[in-house]
Amino acid sequence: MVLLCACSHNAGDSLNEELSGGMVVPKHFPQPIFPKSNPYSREKALLGRYLFYEPLLVKDTSFPSCSHCLKQEFAFNNNVDFSKGYGGISEIRNTMTLANVVYRKMIFWDGRGNSVDGPAYRSIFMKNIFASDTNDIVKRLEATELYPRLFKQAFGPDTKISTYLAGQAIATFVRTLISGNSKYDKYLNGDTALFSAEEKSGMELFFSERCRCSVCHSGIFFTDMLPHNTGVTVHYFDQGRWYVTNRREDRNRFITPTLRNIEVTAPYMSDGFLPTLDSVIEHYNRGGMKFLMKDTLMRPLNLSVYEKKSLIAFLKTLTDREFLTNKKFSDPHKK
Repeated sequence: MVLLCACSHNAGDSLNEELSGGMVVPKHFPQPIFPKSNPYSREKALLGRYLFYEPLLVKDTSFPSCSHCLKQEFAFNNNVDFSKGYGGISEIRNTMTLANVVYRKMIFWDGRGNSVDGPAYRSIFMKNIFASDTNDIVKRLEATELYPRLFKQAFGPDTKISTYLAGQAIATFVRTLISGNSKYDKYLNGDTALFSAEEKSGMELFFSERCRCSVCHSGIFFTDMLPHNTGVTVHYFDQGRWYVTNRREDRNRFITPTLRNIEVTAPYMSDGFLPTLDSVIEHYNRGGMKFLMKDTLMRPLNLSVYEKKSLIAFLKTLTDREFLTNKKFSDPHKK
């Protein structure tokens, strides 16, 4: 493991334990790159962690800000088709996991974003998410004993609390959500005895020329981070990447999601249409639905019952149990 550490602004005694350790990066992962406009520090990540779970950011404080639909036990995802924000207003797409978001070139299903900083800040005042008045949020945070201290530790002794800085802190915390200690990772690092015969069979299928799953779900993060149309629907209700580019070939294309922790991130696809891993495998086994703009990689696979089971067994080796329970990512308000 590699630790990313930063200089401290003299953290107080009660927060020293939470600040210790720094950011952990698996040795077989690339070093994450933080933007120059929002560099990493342990103090900023700690502030972001508190804010990620903070009800004070929500207009009526009725739910714990970001964590209400980005839940650690689901790999910072949500196990519903469409998450709901303030006032029960529903999102229009399924939630994507935040695991390893620091490495993503594009974010959201349509790839319209390239940074988590903007969404972290805008969520505070968007009517369908937290619906808060930024001035009210500043007053609330200033009135606490905790946050004036945390903001100064994160941004300097003369810092005045602002929702912009709150967004930067949340984005910093989110970028520390690195998941790379699954059974598969341990296998990669030499512990090959961990895999069962079924899991090995599934892995061979996954990377085979026959199935070609790894063409799109490629690399250490199991995503090429590019848009594809895998024939999940036969309609144009959501045209995906086309809304960003206006290019005909991008109609109904969506960014390839990571398969890491896929076991705990159901339902699947941009609209949550597929409820289980079995339904996902069956979708790809039949080559997807008939659709004009479907990716040419999509074709029937004619998998046997055992082959489908072995693929699912392999996918479950991508679950990082430590990540799902790591106290460094959990709600710091609950002690």
